[in-house]
Amino acid sequence: MTERNVLGGDLQECGSDPLTGFYRDGCCTSGPEDLGNHTVCAVVTAEFLEFQRQVGNDLVTPRPEYGFAGLTPGDRWCVVAARWLQAYRAGVAAPVVLAATNARAMEVVPLTALREHAVDVPADPGSLT
Repeated sequence: MTERNVLGGDLQECGSDPLTGFYRDGCCTSGPEDLGNHTVCAVVTAEFLEFQRQVGNDLVTPRPEYGFAGLTPGDRWCVVAARWLQAYRAGVAAPVVLAATNARAMEVVPLTALREHAVDVPADPGSLT
C-alpha cells in the first residue's frame, strides 16, 4: 500500500543524498517500528540544526556506526514530528516539503503549522485545505 502525504497524494521522496527516512529508503515512510514518527520532510537550516543540538538531538555529528554522515544546512531529512513541532514552537522550524511529508505527521503537527513553512506550495494553494 502506498503511503499518503499531508496533501492526500502519494508520498514523494524526501531525499537520497543523504539517504533519509526511518527505513533509509529516501521517503518519510512510517510503520510500527518507527516509534519516533520520522514523518516530516524538512529542509534543515543552521538555526534548526543548532536548536536540535541544544535539545539533545544532534543531527550534525557524524555517527558512522549508524551510517549517518551528519547533516548540513540545505539537506532534506525526515525528522521526528514532535521534534519539528518543538522547533516550530521555539520559532526555528525548518522549511517543509509537503508532498514528501507523511500524513501520519498530522497525528502530532497541525497541517496549518506545516503549511506555514511549506517550500513546495502547489500552483493551486486551495488544494492545501
